[in-house]
Amino acid sequence: MVWRILRKGGVIPLLLILAAVGYWKLYPHPPKIISVGYVADRDVILWNTLAQVKQPIGDLHYGDRVEVVRAEGNSMQVRGPSGTIGWLMDSKQVMDEQLWGESAALLARAQTLPVQAAGHTKTVSNIRIEPGRDAKRIFQFTRGTPVVVLERTVADAPQAGEDNSPDAKGAAAPEQDAKQEDWLLVLRAPDTSSADANPTAAQNPAKAASPASGDHVSGGPANSQASPMPGGSSSAAPVAGWVLARFIDLDMPGPVRDNANTADLHVLAWFVLNQVPDGSGGQAPQYLVAGSRGGEGQPCDFTLLRVYTWSVARKRYETAYVESDLCGRLPILVSRGEKGPTFHFTDANDAPAQRTYVMEQTSVRRVKDESARASAPRRKKP
Repeated sequence: MVWRILRKGGVIPLLLILAAVGYWKLYPHPPKIISVGYVADRDVILWNTLAQVKQPIGDLHYGDRVEVVRAEGNSMQVRGPSGTIGWLMDSKQVMDEQLWGESAALLARAQTLPVQAAGHTKTVSNIRIEPGRDAKRIFQFTRGTPVVVLERTVADAPQAGEDNSPDAKGAAAPEQDAKQEDWLLVLRAPDTSSADANPTAAQNPAKAASPASGDHVSGGPANSQASPMPGGSSSAAPVAGWVLARFIDLDMPGPVRDNANTADLHVLAWFVLNQVPDGSGGQAPQYLVAGSRGGEGQPCDFTLLRVYTWSVARKRYETAYVESDLCGRLPILVSRGEKGPTFHFTDANDAPAQRTYVMEQTSVRRVKDESARASAPRRKKP
């Protein structure tokens, strides 16, 4: 072919062809984009190769948009926001566009829900788009990550010996054998200090997680203005998802924790109803607690209510109100009423289903219509 071009006096066309081939080799076309995704881990390293000897060439952060240009087994080559192309060692570090959209929708919903309790992760915890160990992972919290609890549900537990997921690590053997296990919808909370160093945050998780709203004492929307910020600080970016309940340790104030342990009560939610003089020139918060007894997988979110009030005469907390035989559903909403703090929730065993209570001094009573069939709740005097 080259000889034919030269015989016809085509030296110049030949030179142009050779120049084009040389340019293509020296300046190859951009790689073809296979798909688009978003970084799903706190910080991710970009490597220059998949070989044993490799060097980092950049890093990515939660929410960064990446273009996948090549896949090799469980690894993928991506182009980051800065244009740098490198390798990620684990494809789980990237969410596809659909999953990213679902996680953003879940976060938006979570930010409208009332806070039920504050806590932190006991161990490394996978955050999933839906309750259940087979659901897709959208993030992973490190040990000690502060969170607020929003909802509770149950999901089928894997049979003993059949689950090798990271969620299984750290779970007690008796709980693994349960037919169903508890899951919590949580939202990563601002990093606050401990209960001793920050009593306001410990006494009122809703106020710690969000500004006060109207007359609400607690249970207000958490971080209602927050949204995913690609490329921002991964430790501050809001993340919401479902996590195994046994991986969350509630940051209960001392009186609530001590009384709950004494009563063998598994606390799911707690609130500050109000604050009263403690007799020593300070203020003592008074608490509402909801929980249950028994193992995981129960159909009700909570079956017991307790109200702990401060006794000035005895200088201690006492159980001022007890109610059992409930089938309560979250959320519990707490607010200020004309006569004192009020709270209400849905009871699946009741008709009408909505229960409302008012607290006057240390007396708690249920406010109900004459048509209500439920019997009057039991009250325990301080």
